Amino acid sequence: MAAEEFVADEVVHVVPMKRRHVKSVLAIEQQVYPRPWTTGLFLGELAITHSRAYFVARIGRTVVGYAGLMVTLDDGHVTTIAVDPKWQRHRIGTRLLLVLLREALARGARALTLEVRMSNMGAQEMYRRFGFVPVGVRKGYYQPGNEDAMVMWVHDAYNDEYTELLDRIEAGLPTPTLRGNR
Repeated sequence: MAAEEFVADEVVHVVPMKRRHVKSVLAIEQQVYPRPWTTGLFLGELAITHSRAYFVARIGRTVVGYAGLMVTLDDGHVTTIAVDPKWQRHRIGTRLLLVLLREALARGARALTLEVRMSNMGAQEMYRRFGFVPVGVRKGYYQPGNEDAMVMWVHDAYNDEYTELLDRIEAGLPTPTLRGNR
């Protein structure tokens, strides 16, 4: 199914990433990042189940995006998030981030963090909707290109107000996000 065929009532499934998804994930990775992760890196991350969680978004059988999380003590760190360029601006990233952040909170995270390219204004806007605020810059973080990263945090995420924010964002989606195991 092509993005042009997407209709408002299309169901988006967000499921844990499995080995069988990695080929599709790598195809997206190579489209959106100048220095894509490798198969080995993804498989290594998938093996660390106690502190990592990776998800894919599917429409039908097509993987249209993916995201990853690392939880260390009480910090949840978004390690990666990407959407197939053909599916961007369909709120796939919003759905993935909702699932990631709820997973972080379920695992005991009290604060949330991520890095984002200084040039990626669309992603920064999405993260701000989720309560992330800029707290610093990592100079030359993204290679190649030596692009700076904006460091963003949500402090005190483990509270009713933050859960209510996530609930409002989710309620604003045109269709439910179905979570599953496959």
